[in-house]
Amino acid sequence: MYLAAQEDAEIVAVGSVHGNVPAAAGALNALRVLELVGLAPPVTVGAARPLAQPLQTAEFVHGEDGLGGHAGPPPKGTVAPGSAAEQIVRLARANPGDLTLLALGPLTNVALALLLEPELPGLLRSVVVMGGAVTVPGNITPYADANFYHDPEAADLVLGAGFPELILVALDATEQARVGTEWLAALAEVKGPRADFANKLLDHYGQFYSNMFGEHSCTLHDPLAAAIALDPKLAGYRKMPLGVELTGTHTRGQVVSDLRSISSDAYISTKAGAGRAPVKVAESVDVPTFLDLMFVALKG
Repeated sequence: MYLAAQEDAEIVAVGSVHGNVPAAAGALNALRVLELVGLAPPVTVGAARPLAQPLQTAEFVHGEDGLGGHAGPPPKGTVAPGSAAEQIVRLARANPGDLTLLALGPLTNVALALLLEPELPGLLRSVVVMGGAVTVPGNITPYADANFYHDPEAADLVLGAGFPELILVALDATEQARVGTEWLAALAEVKGPRADFANKLLDHYGQFYSNMFGEHSCTLHDPLAAAIALDPKLAGYRKMPLGVELTGTHTRGQVVSDLRSISSDAYISTKAGAGRAPVKVAESVDVPTFLDLMFVALKG
């Protein structure tokens, strides 16, 4: 909904992935939202399960239908043939250097696309990933965020693939983009198809966050990543090579890197992220500007 409201953004395709709900349900929800905003790019069903662990989904957060109980009737459109990974590779090959890949869920599709096309890092203009927790606690475990935890192997493969421009919008940044009662109340006064739908979703998530934080609020994780994909200047960054913990008993899915600030020749080096291309990790966020942009986008 945010991207659809921006004149300088073109959504050329969408792929679903397991995570919030199963991938097939996610694709139907994508069609519903795209129809709401009057767009019709191809939507493909993505990976049905992680690379190396059982499927887990999060209906307890997102509702049984993945849209807080507000999915409504089936979409008019149908999903496109093929898989999300194949779609990524096909579009990247056809438009070398032109496309930004915005990854908002577990990175299984992106990992599969890399296995299909090892030259993918050189074919995309940039990649923006919403996931991870670099210097802050996780949200699904004390150490991992939900997206990386749902497929740690895929996340590690993507972070180590050598994308020349990879921006990580982790919990470090997204937890700053939290709206409270005043912002939510102002949007509730806005009428129209987009605002009405957004208010229903925000009310669902507001109730979930109220149980967590004791106040009516909502953290806008995914929209912040979309906004940064269009305008990277909304955030300040720290460059660092990153890996993902794959074997820890309590820390599987945790982002790992050497956060020590002393000179590298003064201590024993670490293998965490060693030899990998650095990732731009969003640290500070211009929250007031982002929230203003988001409010305007949802007004329609």
